[in-house]
Amino acid sequence: MNFEHIISDSTGLMHLIASLIALISGTVVLIKSKGTKWHKRNGYIYSVAMTIVLITSFLMYNLYGKFGIFHWLAVVSSVTLIGGLIPMYLKKPKSYVTMHFSFMYWSVMGLYGAFIAEILVRIPKSIMKDGSIDPQFYLLVDVGVFIIMGFGSIFFKKKKITWEKFDGSQI
Repeated sequence: MNFEHIISDSTGLMHLIASLIALISGTVVLIKSKGTKWHKRNGYIYSVAMTIVLITSFLMYNLYGKFGIFHWLAVVSSVTLIGGLIPMYLKKPKSYVTMHFSFMYWSVMGLYGAFIAEILVRIPKSIMKDGSIDPQFYLLVDVGVFIIMGFGSIFFKKKKITWEKFDGSQI
């Protein structure tokens, strides 16, 4: 496999490594018990890795050569990450634990969606047609992300009931 088209420079390599770390740590944090030292440690790993992913995403212009749709989605991802971290730092408002769980959950779901989009971006025939971006590419990305977010929504509704009962006393 030729990795030149996947990793074009050191920023791309850093983005890839941080993305993989965030995918693994974010998944494990969602699956494991909440409020434990282990959860906090892995949450910090996820948060640092996601920060690197987001910073490097704003530095990459390989697809369009300008600020594009994936950059705007990185802005949304930045908001969900910050929205999950600030309530835990401030311990406010009263529902800060539920806010933390909710925002961090959607931060990881957004990362899953970005992972699907990234896979599709790496399939050259799905992107380019006659020298421009094929509209079908956007449909593929939309469907992939919609499926991830749809399943994420189902699990979110089930998990939120549990999170709302968690009072944060173990944190």
